[in-house]
Amino acid sequence: MSVTREKLDHLRDVLELASEPAGETGIAKRKAKGIPSARERVHMLLDAGTFVELGALVRKPGGGEAMYGDGVVTGRGYIDGRPVVVISHDQTVYGGSVSEMFGRKVNAAMEFAFNNACPVICVNDSGGARIQDGVTSLAWYANMCRWQEDLSGYVPMVAIMLGKCAAGSVYGPINMDVLVATKDSYMFVTGPEVIKAVTGSAVTAEELGGAEALQINGTVHHVAATEQAAFDWARDYLSYLPSSCLEQAPVINPGLEPEITDSDRELDRFIPDSDKVGYDMHDILLRVFDDGAFHELGAGSAQNLITGFARVDGRPVGVVANQPLVLGGALDAACSDKAAHFIRLCDAFGVPLIYVVDTPGVLPGVDEERNHVIKRGGRMFRALIEATVPIVTVVTRKAYGGGYAVMGCKQLGADISLAWPTARLAVMGAESMVSIVGRKQLAVTPPEQRDAVRAQMIDFYNATVATPWTAAERGYIDAVIEPSQTRLEIRKALRLLRDKSGTRRPNPRKHNLFPM
Repeated sequence: MSVTREKLDHLRDVLELASEPAGETGIAKRKAKGIPSARERVHMLLDAGTFVELGALVRKPGGGEAMYGDGVVTGRGYIDGRPVVVISHDQTVYGGSVSEMFGRKVNAAMEFAFNNACPVICVNDSGGARIQDGVTSLAWYANMCRWQEDLSGYVPMVAIMLGKCAAGSVYGPINMDVLVATKDSYMFVTGPEVIKAVTGSAVTAEELGGAEALQINGTVHHVAATEQAAFDWARDYLSYLPSSCLEQAPVINPGLEPEITDSDRELDRFIPDSDKVGYDMHDILLRVFDDGAFHELGAGSAQNLITGFARVDGRPVGVVANQPLVLGGALDAACSDKAAHFIRLCDAFGVPLIYVVDTPGVLPGVDEERNHVIKRGGRMFRALIEATVPIVTVVTRKAYGGGYAVMGCKQLGADISLAWPTARLAVMGAESMVSIVGRKQLAVTPPEQRDAVRAQMIDFYNATVATPWTAAERGYIDAVIEPSQTRLEIRKALRLLRDKSGTRRPNPRKHNLFPM
C-alpha cells in the first residue's frame, strides 16, 4: 500500500505541475495581462464539467527544463450537449509556440475529430514557430495544415483569436471556416519590428493586423468585446450547423407562428415608393425568419451584402441579402468574396440558402475594375452554380443586370424564386436605360419637352419591362407573392425541397478551376 500511495502522491504532484507548467512565473504573466489560462478558456467555452484533456503530460523528450503540455492544451468536451474537440494555446509556455510535441498533440486532436466526426475549435494565442526547434517546427506546421484540409468541409472548424497570432500561427486560423477575435487581439505574418527593420516603415500592431482592421478587410468574421463574448458567439454559430457533413443540423422550436402575424403584415407597406430611397434589409430579415433571430457573419466587412444564419420552421438556413443602405445594395469585389465563402460554407454542411434581393447590379468604377471585381465576382457565380442545397430566392425590389443572375436566379440554381409586386427585374434601371436607349430620341426632342419625355420613357419602362409580371409570364420566377406571405412561403418552399438530392450530375473531370 505504501508503494501505491507513493505513486499516487507522485501522480498528483505531476498533474499539479502540468496544470500550471510555467508555475508562478506564468501565473504572474497572465495576471499582468489580465487574461485567463489556456484551460480556463476551454472551460469558458464548453458546457460545464465536460472537458476531458488529452496529452496533459506531453513534453519534449529528454526531461530537463521541458514543460508539460508543450504550449498547448488539447481535449474534447461538449457544446449544447454535442461533442467537440478543443485546441487552446498556452502562451505562458514558450509563448505558445509550435514545436514537435505541440504539433503531435494538435495532430492527435484533429485525428480524433476526423475519426469521430465532430467540430474543432482552436483558441489561438501563439507567437508562431519555436525558433529553437528550427525546421522541426516548420515540418509540424505542414502536418497540421494537411489535417486541416482533411477536416475542411467535413466538420465545422472555428478559430478564436485571442492576444497575439504571428508568423506561422496565422495560417492555422485562416484555414478554418470562420475566425472570431477579441477587439484587442491582432494577427500578422511579420510584426511591426520586422517591417521596420526590413523596409524602414513604421506601423503599429493595430494598424497592421488589429482585429478591427482584419474585420474590415474580411479576414475576421466577427469581433467580440471580451473573450467570453467570443466564446458565446462560437457556441451560437455552431448551433446552426451539424456536427459533420454526415448529419443534419439541430432543429429548434419548429412550427412557431403558423399563421400570418402583425409583424408579417408590416411588410405589405415596407418598400419605399421611390427606388432611390434606402431601407435597412435587417428589418425585413427579422420578420421572415423564426423568432427574429439572425446570426450574422462578416457584419464589419462589405456591408453592402449581408450574410448569416437564421431558422425557418426550426431548421437552420443561410441568408444572402443585399443591404440598400450601403452603396444602394450594389455588388462589389469585397462582397463577392464574402458571399462565395458563405455559400460554400452552407453547401458543405447541407444548410439551405435563402437569397433576399434588392440590388442595382455591380458597382461601376475604375477602382472596382482594378480591384478584380470581374474575377472575384466570378467566384460568387461559381459558388452558387456548384451549390446543391435547397435554394429559395425572394426579390423585394431591384434585381438588375449581373445582380439578378448572381443573387440566386433560377438559371444559376435557385429551386424556387419568388418576387414581391414591388420587384423590378431587368438589365438595368429605367434612368440608366433612358441614358442609353433613349439618348437619340431625347436629342431631337425640344429642350422644353425633354424632362416630360424622359419621365414618360421611365414610366413606360417600369410599367412594361422592369416588372415581376414579365418574369413570371416567362417562368423566370415561380410566383409573385404578397410581402406579408413571405415567411410562410419560404417555409412551404423548404418543406417541399427537404428531400432534394445533394449530388451533382456525373462528370469525368478531376475538378473545376475557380477564377483565382
